[in-house]
This record gives sequence, C-alpha cells and structure tokens, in this order.
Amino acid sequence: MYPRLFELGPITVYTYGVLLAAAYLLGLRLAMARARKRGLDATRVLDLGIYIIISALIGAKALLLVTDFQTFRHDPRELLGLARSAGVFYGGLILAVAVALWYIRRVGLPLWTTCDVFAPGIALGHVIGRFGCLFAGCCYGKPTTEPWGVTFTDPYAQSYVGTPLGVPLHPTQLYEAGAELLILVVLLVTERRGRPFAGRTFWLYMLLYAISRFIIEFYRGDPRGTVGIFSTSQFISIVLAPLALGMLVYLARQAEAPVPERKRSKPKKAA
Repeated sequence: MYPRLFELGPITVYTYGVLLAAAYLLGLRLAMARARKRGLDATRVLDLGIYIIISALIGAKALLLVTDFQTFRHDPRELLGLARSAGVFYGGLILAVAVALWYIRRVGLPLWTTCDVFAPGIALGHVIGRFGCLFAGCCYGKPTTEPWGVTFTDPYAQSYVGTPLGVPLHPTQLYEAGAELLILVVLLVTERRGRPFAGRTFWLYMLLYAISRFIIEFYRGDPRGTVGIFSTSQFISIVLAPLALGMLVYLARQAEAPVPERKRSKPKKAA
C-alpha cells in the first residue's frame, strides 16, 4: 500500500497520520452536530471531545506498551516507533471513556445522553482510522488463499511494523472498517426506534464492537499480546460484551420504572 503519502524535503507525511487526524476531526464534528440537536452546551462538548482525543492517543499507546512490553524491554530503540504508532484501539477507548466520565461528572453534563452523542462519532472515526491501518500495513491479517487477500509490497511497511511482503493476507483492516460502518448504520437507524432511553446508543456500540472485534481477532496475524488462549483484545471483548449487555438491561429497566409521586404536605393551620 502507501504508508508514506508524500515527502517534502526532509519532511515525510505519513498516510496513517493524515487519516488518523481526519478520523478524530470527523468523529468530533459528528458528535458536535448531534450535541447541538440535543441542546447540550457546545463549548463543553467540544472541550470533552478534545479530552477524548488526547486520552485516546495516550491510552492506545499505553496498552501497546503493555502488550509488547517484552519487545520494548529487549530493544529500547523500539520505543521510538511507539511515538509513530497509533497503538491499541481498546487502550484508547478505555482511557477515553474513563476521562469522559470524569469530565461529564465534573461539568454537569447529562451522563448517558452525552455518551450517546459521542458513540456514532467513535464508530465513524474508527472506520477512517482502519483505512489508515491498511495504507500503513499495520494490524495485518494471517496468510490466506481467499481471492480478496491483500498483498503488501512496500519495504517500509515491513521495516516499520513487520508487515509480511509478497504474501496474500486477510484484510483485517477492511474487516474492521466494514464492521464499524455497519455498527454506525445500526446505531443511527435504531436510535429512535422502539423505546429509546439514555445510554442505549453508547452501550449498544460497546456490545456490537466487542462482538465484532472478538471475531476479527481470529484473522489477525500481527503480534499483539495474549491473555491465556485469547489475544488481549479478545479478552477485553469477553469482559466488555456482558458488561454492555447488563448495562442495556439495567438502563432499560430504569427508564421503564415509574417515578414515585411525592406526597403533598398538608398546609399547616395558622396558630
């Protein structure tokens, strides 16, 4: 593919970096548009989006450092590549959610409504980001004989992320981009159907992503750490899916529960 978009003298513009920036900006733009429709404070939502972007970058790199710790320990020079890598999506997602919950509580935004606002933006950004992975050659799949296998030929991709060259591989980047696009459509189509409640869109995204990521991981061929017999991302998916399902059930019941009426106090008689 094309890991390097173009070069201007000593400056190299990487395709992945451009698409990652586009992913964050378009995802934030979608979230802002949704926030305005719901009457949320635009300034605070924008600040929240910036916090999410920063924490997502830090969290993704931190989890990559954990999963590939032995590589970095044996060759500290690999830490230089950490600055160029986007990291592990789940690491960014977990830290971004934690920071978002803190900020939402701090400024008094409605918790689950705000989370619902951002969920489709996360999916949209992930679609674009995975195309960046495809161009860079990272997050590659296992060898395959399927006719849709993708073959990488750029030596830079091999030296940068260890991408096998000249071998048809499962296009796991496209698998995940397609899954995220389908999730995005599901979120937007079903959002106002049935009995909507605050938090449904966010936790539905978490559930669908956990399921899709668990399946796609079977086709991944890049080293990414393991927990027992599962990859790190599969293990997180196993934890996240039932949590998301439980939260959907809990929030649905909370929304259906009748609000107890307050007893009217009897007027006091004048003494």
